[in-house]
Amino acid sequence: MKVLALTLAALALATPIAQSADYLESRRGPDGGVSEPGGRADAALTAWTILALRSIGRDPGEASREYVRTAPPEDVTQTALRALALGDEELLNRLGAARQPDGRIGRLVNSTAWSVLALRAAGRPAGAATLRYLLRQQRKTGGWSWHPRGAPDSNDTAVVIQALRAAGVRGRPLSRGVRFLRRLQAPDGGFRLVPGREPDAQSTAWAVQGLLAAGVDPGKPVYRYLARLRRADGSYRYAKRYGVTPVWVTAQVLPALARKRFPLR
Repeated sequence: MKVLALTLAALALATPIAQSADYLESRRGPDGGVSEPGGRADAALTAWTILALRSIGRDPGEASREYVRTAPPEDVTQTALRALALGDEELLNRLGAARQPDGRIGRLVNSTAWSVLALRAAGRPAGAATLRYLLRQQRKTGGWSWHPRGAPDSNDTAVVIQALRAAGVRGRPLSRGVRFLRRLQAPDGGFRLVPGREPDAQSTAWAVQGLLAAGVDPGKPVYRYLARLRRADGSYRYAKRYGVTPVWVTAQVLPALARKRFPLR
């Protein structure tokens, strides 16, 4: 009976999500930094890994947190990502200092949305002007773009939906964003970045989080699509034809598999 119990426990630990988390942890160096195979560790990839591990209830480790905390200053989007992963007061204060008169934080729609997520994760207000800015950036199609004059895409739309929802916005802006996302869903369940592109794991993961933030069930085809991209070591391919940046892809897929949206609660 004891052997059976140990076997069952081992099987429970060997779930796809757990194996993916194990893969991410295997890419962590002695200094806490996370790297791609054959690459160097960097703060952004380490922050993504911290968020992924936190999304399934794993402690990312103090070494990784310190690696991200002490990394050199980066642009506003990367600062927001690091602040979201850590809740660090100094990083959050940098975001406040980057707020523009029109409400945007940094120069981009993308940097503004990520900053809102980081601020809300720490219990700080998003700011009325900042929310108005994000709402003004919604296109007629219902989507949002990376920068004010760019074409809308699934990734940025999903991030803005999460940011607006974290700030208490409900209703038509979110439902329009959901319709935009659904138009980018392929017959195999995956989501495209923009029309005409092959579906990919990261766009699909972002869409899942955006749909969850809007209170919409992503549906089983999405998860079947992601399962087809999973490798034996627990990592995920970027797409059917491409297997690039497995650590980055896996770190972004894991919260979606755990059905968690940002900011993590």
